[in-house]
Amino acid sequence: MSSNDWKKRLNVVYSTNPDFNYESGKDIENDAVAPHKQDLRVWLDRKNRGGKVATIVKGYVGPDDALKELCRELKTKCGVGGSAKNGEIIIQGDFRDRVVDLLVKAGYRAKKAGG
Repeated sequence: MSSNDWKKRLNVVYSTNPDFNYESGKDIENDAVAPHKQDLRVWLDRKNRGGKVATIVKGYVGPDDALKELCRELKTKCGVGGSAKNGEIIIQGDFRDRVVDLLVKAGYRAKKAGG
């Protein structure tokens, strides 16, 4: 029954060709963009965190697996916890300078943003 979900087929033009095979464009995974082409911003966030601060990396473009790997690397080198979701990396604590240095050494274009 899930293959007959009408919401997945919105804005689809149907063909009268009986051999037509519909392919969704959402199945294509984002290709990994080279690090030197990525423009990352490192923010400091205090909102909705119970008074604690967090360093947030925004602007990453690429597959979720690569995002999670970069997050794991940053967490390990900073020695703190964090997470990667919705195209952002969240590191616990104020590690803006260190995260920017690590990203630049990894080949990314990164700089501190407002916070």
